[in-house]
Amino acid sequence: MLDNPRSPKVRAVAKLAQKQRRMEAGMFLVEGPQAIREALAHRPELVVDVFLTPGAKDRYSDIVQLASSEGIELSLATDAVVDFMADTVTPQGIVAVCQFHSVELETILATGATHLVILHEVKDPGNLGNIIRTADAAGANAVIITGDSVDVFNPKVVRASTGSIFHIPLVTKADLSVTISQLKDAGIRVLAADARGRDLVELRSAGELAKPVAWMLGNEAHGLSDEAEALADVVVSVPIYGTAESLSLPTAAAVCIYETAFAQKA
Repeated sequence: MLDNPRSPKVRAVAKLAQKQRRMEAGMFLVEGPQAIREALAHRPELVVDVFLTPGAKDRYSDIVQLASSEGIELSLATDAVVDFMADTVTPQGIVAVCQFHSVELETILATGATHLVILHEVKDPGNLGNIIRTADAAGANAVIITGDSVDVFNPKVVRASTGSIFHIPLVTKADLSVTISQLKDAGIRVLAADARGRDLVELRSAGELAKPVAWMLGNEAHGLSDEAEALADVVVSVPIYGTAESLSLPTAAAVCIYETAFAQKA
């Protein structure tokens, strides 16, 4: 059993909370039973290590069985060790280390993708993880991360995705202009979400959302730049019928993503 929080192995895991160390190792931290359960169930080949306390081993017998079925050994550790490894205050007695994963946009387009989400310059890790979760729930084909967005393997992003980071394909570190050029060449219209655009309801009524679509969503505070919007086919706004000044990025994203899912599933 690992019982020394200062041992080299334990410290190496804890350092994955730092972006530079993640980049060097090509690995990231996964915390909590739900995310680890999803990793083992959907992407077991990415799981490098799982550390858990004796109490967590008893509580999460399904995780133990999943790991065993995939030939993944679990490492027992004390509460102090797991607490030291984790980025959260309450890691629930279990953490894992997984390898980075990403796909090329060409691979996604080759599958006949019709519903994509581009996140450009999104800085808040909770927002990024939340939108990945929404895109996964709505059946989008992939999420594309462009510009100087927050690192998709940041522990807060991983937690906010609640396991969706292991479900939906991710295209990371993509160049926005190259990405949009590839999408247009594939016959996918790029819709930029912005308060100054064409009414979403009008677009839905015209049947535009039933066609292959990629939504481009921008920074929480500043939205999309004029240069980014100029790359899109259409700028679209989510109508506000009350007196709220604006919608939060995750809420606007959810509306756009699900309107497209409804249109395409219908």
